[in-house]
Amino acid sequence: MRLLIVAAAAVLLLLQVLAAGATRDGAAGRGWEPIKNLNDPYVQEIAKFAIKTHNDEAKTGLVLEKVVKGETQVVAGTNYKLVVAAKDGADTKNFEAVVWDKPWEHFRSLTSFKPV
Repeated sequence: MRLLIVAAAAVLLLLQVLAAGATRDGAAGRGWEPIKNLNDPYVQEIAKFAIKTHNDEAKTGLVLEKVVKGETQVVAGTNYKLVVAAKDGADTKNFEAVVWDKPWEHFRSLTSFKPV
């Protein structure tokens, strides 16, 4: 009986720790956080991937000019939400791209790409 009570208390404590961890800053499930350095080489790599993947899928010829704004979200990996300026012929247009990145699995996917 005593063992059962100790086990139940341990389970309750674990549930409290998990619940607290899910809501504090830095925990999984948090919202979008701004990217401080838009010129970071990894952010630039993500932006180039988004443009190339969109070009391949939509048969377009966009050319990346710069990353205008960026946010990240920790999920099972990292979502990158980037606003990119890209040349479309003679015009420069802004697009929002969302890329899901899991570098430890060598996985990257363009989940959204739309004009803004």
